[in-house]
This record gives sequence, structure tokens and C-alpha cells, in this order.
Amino acid sequence: MFKTLYSKLALTLFILLSVFGIAFSQLIHHTSVQYQQEATQKLNEGLAEHVIAEIEFFKDEKKDAAAIKEIFHMMMVINQSIEVYLLDENGRILNFAAPVKKIKRTHIDLTPINQYLNKQAPYPILGDDPRNLSLHKAFSVAPIMKNGKLKGYLYIILEGERYTSILDVIQDSYIVGLSIWAIAAVLLITFVVGLLIFYLMTRRLRKLSSQMQESIEHNEFNLLEINNDNHKDEVGQLSVQFNKLIKTINKQINELRNVDKVRRDLIANVSHDLRTPITTLQGYLETLLLKNKELSSKQKAQYLKISINHSKHLSRLVTELFELAKLDSCESIISAEPFSIAELIQDIILKFTLTAEKHGIQLKYHYKNQPGLVIGDIGMMQRALENLIENALRHTDKNGTVMITVKTTDDKVIVNVADNGCGIDKAELSHIFNRFYRVDKSRTNTVGSGLGLAITKRILELHGSKINVESKLNHGTTFSFQISTYQTQLTSQAK
Repeated sequence: MFKTLYSKLALTLFILLSVFGIAFSQLIHHTSVQYQQEATQKLNEGLAEHVIAEIEFFKDEKKDAAAIKEIFHMMMVINQSIEVYLLDENGRILNFAAPVKKIKRTHIDLTPINQYLNKQAPYPILGDDPRNLSLHKAFSVAPIMKNGKLKGYLYIILEGERYTSILDVIQDSYIVGLSIWAIAAVLLITFVVGLLIFYLMTRRLRKLSSQMQESIEHNEFNLLEINNDNHKDEVGQLSVQFNKLIKTINKQINELRNVDKVRRDLIANVSHDLRTPITTLQGYLETLLLKNKELSSKQKAQYLKISINHSKHLSRLVTELFELAKLDSCESIISAEPFSIAELIQDIILKFTLTAEKHGIQLKYHYKNQPGLVIGDIGMMQRALENLIENALRHTDKNGTVMITVKTTDDKVIVNVADNGCGIDKAELSHIFNRFYRVDKSRTNTVGSGLGLAITKRILELHGSKINVESKLNHGTTFSFQISTYQTQLTSQAK
């Protein structure tokens, strides 16, 4: 029933106002009684003292008892709200003008009497009611002295039975009823106004909830319209955070779409690149099997050589696919260690020297100052450099040059791999690091797999570096990257 925030707020307001109304009514009743008692006691503060001044008590106790009772009766007739009692010095009731069966006490506690006489407590000071064992009422009292000695007290209850009965009748009167209805009306108006205020305050929250629900139901994650005047309160902040969430969701959806597109393209490219060497390999092997007797030894050797080349290309393609998948996975953790970048480059150059000479290409290495130690995964960095040099050799014509340059600064080493080959068109520069992308767009005559640069980029990303490329068509291409020096790493750890 009470599922919405508005209904819960309304119920809470109703309960609070009900509790407040009851508590307020009780408080008003209690304070009014206290006020009435205080006013009555202050108004009649000297009543007992004035009576003692006019009447002589304890002159002849036997003869005076009836006369005193008659005086008490006359006083109670004149002022029907009071009850008059004569007490001895210990608080025992000696005389009164009332039927004996109505008197429930024989003694009156003297503590309130002493507080009254000594002004030790604020009004109202309540004393024992002789006619009720549980009630305490406002009173007036004065000591009765005889020859300088205390003989007793004149004890006057200011709120007698007659006064109490009339007060009970008044509580059911028109004025009291009107007051109760007035309080109820004020509480009702407050409740209605509170409901209206809560409705206005929760309107923006309902709108926000409705927009969020529509977004979920229709899968349309649109941004909310936010009023600049209200964006600083809690609902406004919730709207701002919801818009941030929507932006994140839309970004992730777009990324998922891009990833899905890349996945489809990757599957298509992998299928194509695997199909080509497999089909060629299968064709030559079937030819050898079907025409084994018809082919010469030279033809057989040629076919086997072609088959081996395609099987090597296929093996390399599969290996690079697994390598790239591993680099993209969570398992790709680099084993950083200090190593000499100069020695690594020299070892790689020795590895490619024969290949470069075979194709009539000069493979050179130059550094302006001796590179120091760098920090990184030596195996991964070797793979990245081999890919760059192999790519440069593949796209450099005979009599061309591939130059590896190393420059050292205070905190990093900059490596450049440049060639003067065919170069890359500007329109293609942004795509060369995509998987299976080849500049010449030929997938049957190109030796490369189209994965080398993608692997290199991922390796450098794992090292916190970025690969840059500059190229001019028919003039050559330069790849460059940076790697932190070992000394820089030590300085950072020391800090």
C-alpha cells in the first residue's frame, strides 16, 4: 500500500501530527491545571493567616470544638471551593466540617506545609487531601501559636470536592470542545499543507524515476534535462549522477559495438589469412599425391618447397595470433628488469644482417651517446624491435637503407627505426596498427601477416610507452618510441 516515497512521507507526517496533537493536548491540560493551582494558591496565600487573626483557637478545646466546626462550615458555605481543617503540631486532623466517612486520612504530611511556610519551593506546592489518599491539592496554611508555642495549623484545601466536580463538568463544556476542535483543525490544515509540500518536493523525483524507467523499458539511454537552478540539491545531484551513468553506459555500448565490429572483422581476416596458405598447401600436396609419377624430381622438390613456405607462414600466423591474444589478456604481465638497449639492438641487427644483405639493403645502427640501462621486459622489447626492423626491411627496395638510431636523455631512451622505402599514404597512417591491416591491401602476395605492428603497439603500451610513426609516400617511414632508463626507476622508488 505504502510503496511510493510520497505515501511513506504522508504516513510519517500523519503519525507525527497525531502524536504531536495528543502530546500537545496533554501538555496543555497539564500546564493549565498547574497554572490554575498556582494562581489559586497565590490568590489565597494569606487566607489561613487572616482566619487565625480573626478567630482564637485552642482557648477551650471542649467548648470550642462545636463552634469551630460551625465556623468552618460557614466558611465552606461562603466559599464552596475550599475545605478547612484544624491540625495539631504533628499534622493530626483535630477538627473539620464534613461527614466523618468522607475523611480518609488522620494525619497530614508536614513536609509540604513546612515548604509553604518557609518559602522553600515554587508554587504550586501541593499537600495531602484528607478526603482522598491518592490526590494532592493546592492549600493555604498558617501556624497557630499559643503563648509562643506551636499548637497546630489551620489547613485549608483550596480545591475541594465541590471545586473538583465543577472542574470536571467544565471539561465537557462547549469552550473545551471548541478548543479541541480548533486543535484538530490546525493539525488537519497542517497535514494537508504538508501533503502539498511533499507532493511538490517529490515531483522532480517522480519525473526522474519515470525517465529512468522509460530508458530501461525502451533501451534508449537519453540524457535528462537538468534545471541549473535546482541541480545543487539532492535530486539535482542524483540527476547529474544519472546523466554521468548514462554517458558511461552509452560509451560502453559504443565500445562494445566497436569491439563486436573488430571481432567480426578479425574473424573474417583470420579466416581469409588462414584459408589462403591452407588452400595452397593442400593444393600442392594433392598435386604431389595425384601426379607423383608424372612429376619430375625437380618439380616435386619445388612443390615441397612451396608447401613448406606456406606451412611456415601458416605457423607464424597462428603463433602471432596466440601471442597477440596473450598480450591482450589479463595474463600479459611484464617481467621488468634492467638491460642494455644497445646490446639488444646489436644482437637483433646481427640476426637480420644476412636477410638485409640478401635483399641488397643496408642495415645501420647509430647512437649519439652510449645508451645506459633501461627497465623493461627484455623478451617483449626484443619482439617489438624485431617486428619494426622486419617491417622496415619488407618495405624497402634494393639498395635501400634501414637505420636504427638511439638517443639518450636524462630520464629516457628514444629509439627510431627509419627506412627510405615506399612510404605510407597519410590516409592509411591511422590504420597501420590495426590487426591484419596491410598497406598494399594484398593478402596473397604479402609475406607479412598484418599482426606485427599490432603486437609491437601492445608491447609498448604494456611498458607505458607509445609508438609514433612519420611517413612520406615514396620517401620512407620512421617508427619511434621511448623507454624509461633504469636510473629514472631507481630515483622514483627512492622518492
